[in-house]
Amino acid sequence: MARTASTMLDLATTAPEFALPDVVTGETVSLASFTGKQGLLVMFICRHCPYVKHVQAQLAQLGQDYVGKNLGIVAISANDADKYPDDGPESLKEMAKELGFNFPLCYDATQATAKAYTAACTPDFFLFDGNFRLAYRGQLDDSRPGNDLPVTGQDLRTAIETVLASQTPTPDQKPSIGCNIKWKPGNEPAYYG
Repeated sequence: MARTASTMLDLATTAPEFALPDVVTGETVSLASFTGKQGLLVMFICRHCPYVKHVQAQLAQLGQDYVGKNLGIVAISANDADKYPDDGPESLKEMAKELGFNFPLCYDATQATAKAYTAACTPDFFLFDGNFRLAYRGQLDDSRPGNDLPVTGQDLRTAIETVLASQTPTPDQKPSIGCNIKWKPGNEPAYYG
């Protein structure tokens, strides 16, 4: 399992546009789907990665805990499904249903959205304020597979609460760590590696 860190995109960056199919409903989800929200959490995840498996129950719990709190949440998988079939749309649909995700899980077949967000690893988190300005791009918490720390979501939850209170999270943010996004051959972005 290759440990890859988040690129730590500049804070206050405007959220890139996207329009991707939700693997469960087939409906197109876009940035405009979250207009009027106090915040938007964009998570790059996949099904096969041990780092995502380690935190996936907490990701589902986040969705439950923030129902009705004016936070938009979307998960996106951009891995090469030809080489990693577990990360293809049908398998992702199973994952979303098994975990009870109450937010869209989209598939980025071209990997263009992952590139636009400078996503580097799974999981990779981008939290935007109500104006779609980047407020947090760090880790879920200090837990990693094998380090015996509980998965609490503390870092991300603190940032979410701060954004929902119309405040700015501390700029002292620890990068997310996970498996590298599985880029299609010849599609690796300049910021990768």
